[in-house]
Amino acid sequence: MRRHVLWGTVAASVVMGVLGASPAHAEGRGDIRVVKAVANKGKNVVVGIGSVVTFPVKLTIRDNSGVKGVGRADASTTQSTIGGPSETVGITCKKLSSTTSDCTATIRIVPAWFPGYSDHNANEAAGNWGVWGIVNANDRDYWIYDALAPFKLKRAATLKVSATRPSLFGTSRQVRVTGALARADWEALKYRGYGGQSLKLQFRKAGAASYTTVKTVTTNSAGQVGTTVTAPGAGSWRWFYPGTSTTAQTASAGDSVSFAAPVMRSSAAMPPLHNVSAG
Repeated sequence: MRRHVLWGTVAASVVMGVLGASPAHAEGRGDIRVVKAVANKGKNVVVGIGSVVTFPVKLTIRDNSGVKGVGRADASTTQSTIGGPSETVGITCKKLSSTTSDCTATIRIVPAWFPGYSDHNANEAAGNWGVWGIVNANDRDYWIYDALAPFKLKRAATLKVSATRPSLFGTSRQVRVTGALARADWEALKYRGYGGQSLKLQFRKAGAASYTTVKTVTTNSAGQVGTTVTAPGAGSWRWFYPGTSTTAQTASAGDSVSFAAPVMRSSAAMPPLHNVSAG
């Protein structure tokens, strides 16, 4: 049996069961409400295989008697009952007025927990997430909220590039560009090649500020890709992956190609030639 079993889902059900509320709906007593909720400043949360990811969830809470605080604020998937390996490591509140407060919960996700948090494939946790918990007012009103502050939890991706000239001689401007796309496998805690994905080959002319798309190429089953193109001139080549609902977008570093003629250098200076007269 895996160690981290559905912490978010189980805890939510217990809290709401004690208070007589359904875990699928926000319920409570009195006029206290979360009037605004934003996770990670409105951006996706991207998790790889090693580094711990920490992000904020900001709740704006209102009650006519004033806000006492946040009893709980946790994040979990909203697309199934498999839960998610996250934990809340702190909650702070700032009073804005006699009726309104901003409270921020700091939530972290530890990739090392993924393989052991449930009996499901850990990669199923990627996708739609939200925040649930309970807020309390000074007059003992409370509100149990569920699936607020929606955000995407995505698997991190990596992308490599190599750009070379098939021939260093002549006037040909052909360039061979290869690459490799991989994404985080949370079950094995490894990056694995990601096949069947469309990558955009992009070019930035020397001295230019931005890249433009030249063509789109699909990765093979191992996540590898390669194509030959005619370059408009010297510049930098890269691959761009737009991502999916469960995998983060990423771009490779740029690899520059020049069309300057190669310089032939002698390894040693040739001795001067002298005329020799017959004696």
